[in-house]
Amino acid sequence: MKTNNFILYFLSITIIVLCIPYRSFAIPGFARQTNLSCKSCHTIFPELNAFGRLFKLNGYTLTAVETINVTDSLDNNTLNLLKTAQLSAMMQNSYTNVSKTIPGTQNNNFAFPQQLSIFLGGEITPRIGAFIQVTYDDQGAAFGLDNTDIRYADQTSLADKSLIYGLTLNNNPTVQDIWNSTPAWGFPYASSSVVPSPIASTLIEGGLAQNVAGLGIYALWNNLIYGEVSLYRSEKQGGPHPPDSTASGTIKSLAPYWRLALQFNAGQHYFEIGTFGTSVEMFPGGLNGLTDKFTDIGIDFNYEKPFGDNEFTLHASFIRENRSLAATFNSGGAMGNSPALNSFKVVGNYYINGMIGFSLGYFMITGDADSLLYAPAAFSGSSSGTPDSGGIIAEVNYLPWMNTKFGIQYVAYTKFNGSSSNYDGNGRSASDNNSVYVIAWLAF
Repeated sequence: MKTNNFILYFLSITIIVLCIPYRSFAIPGFARQTNLSCKSCHTIFPELNAFGRLFKLNGYTLTAVETINVTDSLDNNTLNLLKTAQLSAMMQNSYTNVSKTIPGTQNNNFAFPQQLSIFLGGEITPRIGAFIQVTYDDQGAAFGLDNTDIRYADQTSLADKSLIYGLTLNNNPTVQDIWNSTPAWGFPYASSSVVPSPIASTLIEGGLAQNVAGLGIYALWNNLIYGEVSLYRSEKQGGPHPPDSTASGTIKSLAPYWRLALQFNAGQHYFEIGTFGTSVEMFPGGLNGLTDKFTDIGIDFNYEKPFGDNEFTLHASFIRENRSLAATFNSGGAMGNSPALNSFKVVGNYYINGMIGFSLGYFMITGDADSLLYAPAAFSGSSSGTPDSGGIIAEVNYLPWMNTKFGIQYVAYTKFNGSSSNYDGNGRSASDNNSVYVIAWLAF
């Protein structure tokens, strides 16, 4: 897309969304249960604020509406059901333009829908709640189980300080996290499904999503220190059950996940700094023989500061992935058996009255060269054999209603699969993969 055409297109979209009148409605599900607007839990959905983080930690069980209660002869509560429906839906419709057409494809792609999700969310019993998402994906043209987090939570005191503790059963490491700096809920909160993607990413950045099941224990002490330990096992969606010789990417035993964070307020300034990670040993194919091992260790940082009715947030993370690719190396898929990978992301957001949002992010992927693991190929490969990619993401969002978001996103690559120019050996440059993405995001 030429620069002048892009500017005209951007201005047209901005004028259209700014002409829509502003109204304030609560988002579905959790808002119906709590009788609170979505601004109580979010800056701009799905980014959580302080109250939203506590709501999630307490198992999605805060209730401010009438319920159906049944007690036994000892006055124990044996049933507590919400009278309001806990079903919600979300729809994303989008348009994508790639700077240079992907070979063999049609550019200027419309997705209607890009994604359609049905949610079951909220209190199941006192102290047990859930966030369950079932999603229709435009690439697979089918519904499947998406992000899911089922919790038991309770409160007590420890050393005369508050203690929130609980269990989480989920299917995506970091989906249970309460900050927007870890992969499952990190920026960008929506992105095109048809744009080019770098050749490499760390395993924890979506490589296990919806293909595992994990049980963890967590606690937040004195609203200051958060800790969690979870264990994951393979649970492939659509694959053989139980896994057999035809399975791929099967965890050998159990994969641990850990999270430790410190949060505090200094006046109107909110800070969080933490670490998270996982160690996964898996069979690339079948259930016997050599394995590949991935150890991902991450650090993250969050900052929030209100400015009257406006708010600034900052999220950053760095992940180091150490690999031991015995199985891949032995099968001829890698030059060495221990290439490392690094992923760095940072984004700053400024939200005006929870209605207009401006975001600017930077991302960088670096790693050891390996001409087999990152093999040359037209468009998708790396002529240098390195995974290095980086760029910026600029985004503008407008919420005429609290449950409706219109956004435009521009992704600009400075490097792609190892180089800024001729990265694939066939003349394609990193900037050829720049993209414009326009989305209408509705929740009801």
